[in-house]
Amino acid sequence: MYYSNGNYEAFARPEKPVDVDKKSAYLVGAGLGSLAAACFLVRDGQMKGERVHILEELSLPGGACDGIHDSDKGFIIRGGREMEDHFECLWDLFRSIPSLEIEGVSVLDEFYWLNKKDPNFSLMRATVNRGEDAHTDGKFALSEKASLEIVKLFFTRNEDLYDKKITDVFTEDFFASNFWLYWRTMFAFEDWHSALEMKLYIQRFIHHIGGLPDFSALKFTKYNQYESLILPMMKYLQSHGVHFQYDMTVTNVVFDIQGNKKVAKQMVCRRAGKEEYIDLTEDDLVFVTNGSCTENSALGDHHRAAEFNRSTGGCWELWRNIAKQDPSFGRPDKFCTNTEATNWESATVTTLDDRIPPYIEKICKRDPFSGKVVTGGIVSVKDSKWLMSYTLNRQPHFKEQPKDQLVVWVYGLFTDVPGDYVKKPMRECTGEEITMEWLYHLGVPEHEIADMAANSARCIPTMMPYITSFFMPRTAGDRPKVVPDGCVNFAFIGQFADTVRDTVFTTEYSVRTAMEAVYTLLNVDRGVPEVFGSCYDVRVLLDSTSKMMDGKKLTDLKLPLIMNLIEKQALKKVSGTVIEDLLKRYNII
Repeated sequence: MYYSNGNYEAFARPEKPVDVDKKSAYLVGAGLGSLAAACFLVRDGQMKGERVHILEELSLPGGACDGIHDSDKGFIIRGGREMEDHFECLWDLFRSIPSLEIEGVSVLDEFYWLNKKDPNFSLMRATVNRGEDAHTDGKFALSEKASLEIVKLFFTRNEDLYDKKITDVFTEDFFASNFWLYWRTMFAFEDWHSALEMKLYIQRFIHHIGGLPDFSALKFTKYNQYESLILPMMKYLQSHGVHFQYDMTVTNVVFDIQGNKKVAKQMVCRRAGKEEYIDLTEDDLVFVTNGSCTENSALGDHHRAAEFNRSTGGCWELWRNIAKQDPSFGRPDKFCTNTEATNWESATVTTLDDRIPPYIEKICKRDPFSGKVVTGGIVSVKDSKWLMSYTLNRQPHFKEQPKDQLVVWVYGLFTDVPGDYVKKPMRECTGEEITMEWLYHLGVPEHEIADMAANSARCIPTMMPYITSFFMPRTAGDRPKVVPDGCVNFAFIGQFADTVRDTVFTTEYSVRTAMEAVYTLLNVDRGVPEVFGSCYDVRVLLDSTSKMMDGKKLTDLKLPLIMNLIEKQALKKVSGTVIEDLLKRYNII
């Protein structure tokens, strides 16, 4: 496996790998990573679909990319996926997956046309005082000290950030900035999360700094990700004869380890309470999604809080059983043993009549029933004790959604503190109580809140104990490599497999690890698109520097005398050069 960039390899089709007709594949889990791996096996590996087997412990595919219409509870979305231009592996995949919405085009075409015609941007990024504009006004509000802390983190080596928290690299100046408000609410970072992941995110998305305050950097699918991404992949795979087995839990993969060579020789499974075994040869390739951010997710309902299930669950136990056999298989306990640090809760609110929509329209400044962008990303409630954010994507968010209803996704980063209106922690609240807290921050008069929460909406809370587990501070080897050293027929895929430079908690990461795994084990002779290299582009670095300084020029900064002299000398030296042109073009001087 090797990385490439540019159009030459992007449009090339690889030759059929040697001996692929003798091989089979077993994929554990039916989330985005597994489905993507199956697509790459079929498309680029040219493996026959009937030789690809997907084993899923649940009764439906999709993993964290969900969107369910439960006939008893209503519409449910545990989360949403923010997407961008440079998800190189994801778009490489979806250029080949036929759209279910428009005949004769790909999912990528459909997505591209939609976001060209209806670009995403927010008209109110944050609120205070119960629905008033917080007037962040596109500013980062970083002090010079906080700006220098970001620059220092950007240039710090990965190994110097092992096991460090965000609080180890930033001071109160940074935490008081709008930058941190945008960042933590958009990506769900907490103070105690990994400084390394924070740095990787800044580097990975440095080209989007200017589009961060108003979300013009983001793109979204037409419907929820289950209907817009997972279902087209399922249809593609089924059309190629890929075999799906649901309600099948894989509890272990047993290895034969001789010296440096590791061969997966047996899978241990459980179905309907009975243990089953699948014997493997070196021609049987195994792809395991290790760990899960949605493991033990629990739904409540309008009158019942969601359970906080702290047990580890089957996905983590599988990784533990594998990890016991060799150090190169990672250390799952680094991520799954502190649910107080890795949980947050979301809720899906469905409006039932015409009482709540006017309050939404006041915030988003758009007609929420127009079928176009509504909030344009999350609206964060800056003075919420739960640090609540909410969003309405294009409506309808579900194909089956009645045209007079709106589906709203709400989440709170702090689930263990009482709310501002409902004096209970979010994790103890029913859907109705969460709706009351949301309506309070939406600006609904207090005397109307209880009645509207009871009769004008239905809310399904979702507690997710491991939702930010991949952000826990880590060191080298905690996450196993996609293909651990010496493995000839085994790979890890998904958010807890380690690949260079890319960032977890993205759809791209799931697809990238899947592509790398398939290309490595099948020796597919085509480059995997490298992570977009904007952090090495001096134009992007200058532009993002200017944006983070809220438009201030370098010469506007109050520098110590000695630094001021050095700056003047440096500017004199670059006068009349291309460097001076670049500095002026990107508003640095």
